[in-house]
Amino acid sequence: MSVVTAARLAIAAVAATVLVMAAVRPVAAQTAAPPQADTTAGTSVVAPAIDTAGRFNDTPESAFPARVPQVAPPGMDLEKGDIEVFLDRTSYEPGATARVAVGLTIERGWHTNSHLPTYDNLIATEVSVDVPPGWGLPGEPEYPPGVMKTFSFAETAISVYDGEVTIIGSVAVPTAAGPGTYPIRITVTYQACDDLMCLAPVTTETTLGLDVVAAGQPGEPTNEDLFAVGPIMRGEPGYGGAASGGRSFIGFLLLAFLGGLILNAMPCVLPVLSLKVMGLVKSAEGGRGSVVAGSLATALGILVSFMLLAAAAVVARSAGAAVGWGIQFQNPAFVAALTVIVLLFTLNLWGLFEIPLPAFLARVGASGPSDGLAGHLTTGFFATLMATPCSAPFLGTALGFALTQNTATTLAMFGAIGTGMASPYLLLAAAPGLARVLPRPGPWMTKFRVAMGFLLAGTALWLLYVLSGLVSLDPFVGFIALLLAISAVTWAASRTEAFSSRRRLLGAATAVLCVASVVVAARASGGETARTLGVAPEDRLIAWQTFDRDLAESAAAAGRYVFVDVTADWCLTCKVNEGLFLETEEVAAAFERHDVLALRADWTRRDEAIGEYLASFDRYGIPFYVMYRPGHEPYVFSELLSRSAVIDLLDSD
Repeated sequence: MSVVTAARLAIAAVAATVLVMAAVRPVAAQTAAPPQADTTAGTSVVAPAIDTAGRFNDTPESAFPARVPQVAPPGMDLEKGDIEVFLDRTSYEPGATARVAVGLTIERGWHTNSHLPTYDNLIATEVSVDVPPGWGLPGEPEYPPGVMKTFSFAETAISVYDGEVTIIGSVAVPTAAGPGTYPIRITVTYQACDDLMCLAPVTTETTLGLDVVAAGQPGEPTNEDLFAVGPIMRGEPGYGGAASGGRSFIGFLLLAFLGGLILNAMPCVLPVLSLKVMGLVKSAEGGRGSVVAGSLATALGILVSFMLLAAAAVVARSAGAAVGWGIQFQNPAFVAALTVIVLLFTLNLWGLFEIPLPAFLARVGASGPSDGLAGHLTTGFFATLMATPCSAPFLGTALGFALTQNTATTLAMFGAIGTGMASPYLLLAAAPGLARVLPRPGPWMTKFRVAMGFLLAGTALWLLYVLSGLVSLDPFVGFIALLLAISAVTWAASRTEAFSSRRRLLGAATAVLCVASVVVAARASGGETARTLGVAPEDRLIAWQTFDRDLAESAAAAGRYVFVDVTADWCLTCKVNEGLFLETEEVAAAFERHDVLALRADWTRRDEAIGEYLASFDRYGIPFYVMYRPGHEPYVFSELLSRSAVIDLLDSD
């Protein structure tokens, strides 16, 4: 039994654990609440209690605001949110349940505390529904989760709403209600804050008419897209009547499915797919049953991996951590561990080692040809792991929706992405006869195996390049030395007798070296790195400046075109777009012709400001490209860029 089975079983568990842990960035627990808010009538700003030393009373220094919030100017408008209400039908029969959507559009630059504030003494955003006398109690409103953000008056992240917020309530129409129009009063309470001050709480009321008709005459559904999406927060202004931007929940699921399907063609996944081709060839030799079992095992591995990613995102979001697609590649320990895994796969494909499995695992492996079901399952895990630094068309929109929803919706969206990525294998399981197009097993597979080893070696080199942007030079050289030691010890073990004490000793040494290499990388994060991936600075045709959000927005407000590119060394799609489409004479000429300010944000390492900027556009992965244009809303490009898309947009104005 080859190590592609045994090593995969062990490596997959480690990789999945690293993947989940790397996606979660814990927020330090805070034991003290921030200053109390003064809600006395006429007060227009949070009034923190300050002692004689200028500090907040009974508050640890780590939680002190950077500066005291300013007092709002007299006469300042306290209402920074617009309220709209919607019903899900035009009229209702007695005994029916009416659903009510409350839309709160918060002015740009302002936010409110979420329904579940980080601290008990913060004023929550709340909706109450009042019904006519004699009606039953309305249902408990459903709120979207907030987003964790930091502000100048408090270094600790707090849970807030900004942009557009949709809250869903329900009202039960009594069975004895006669035909007519009944008033339903909606009350919204919130407190608006910006980066400097918090205004006094505001309570806004509005009333809508609920039409009750005779039994047997139900009204027509209305605002279906709005209610299909459910509670949601979008970080963009301009409510427009549907928080989903006109898309239904089914529409977002379709986008997620298509994005997952296209991931199979992304450069990050191709090395793994090449291994899968070899596995499918072996499966075809075992007949239709083997093809079906192997395909289903691979699909299961992909789906389970995406559920782990979804669970990690939910946990991270609940803890106030950064969430996003591929951000685990900002973690040196994760990149180092993945590099070691890829190296081991490469050495195995080159025939440097084979290891026996325990009896119970051998029986699992023997249930399918060669690599067995365990190998197919692990291939699914590995494919998902390698897919995360790549984005694809439709995937950014789907992830932006998924990561701002409740837990059930987030799980459903990640499940749809996983189903899309697994769909080729599900198709093969449903129609195993398609395996006939694959070549027959033969001596060519030995050469193919070695060739695939070189392809994985190329992947290892790319991972090394990513790691070199995360750690300083000395530990990076040390990590490479440990990789060489792993290779040398593995080669030496391959020259010894199987099951001998010397081979066991060399195997233990390999394990120690693998762990040591990851520890070296994990302890070496930070420091200066001496290179930039992509087009070298001296060869660039576009005069890029370092990203600054204030600069981008102020230049756009002054009437200048601004192009923002959010990239990272671990994002292969970003580098392909940069080399083939951005750094070209045609695009550079268009930028010069329209005096475009080009800003580049490097997300190779964790950067909360860049993460928040992406979230403001409901995006949580890269590549990300946006063009600010005078007199227009910012235009977000597709993840797969083209020269014509950029040039045509500029020339169309």
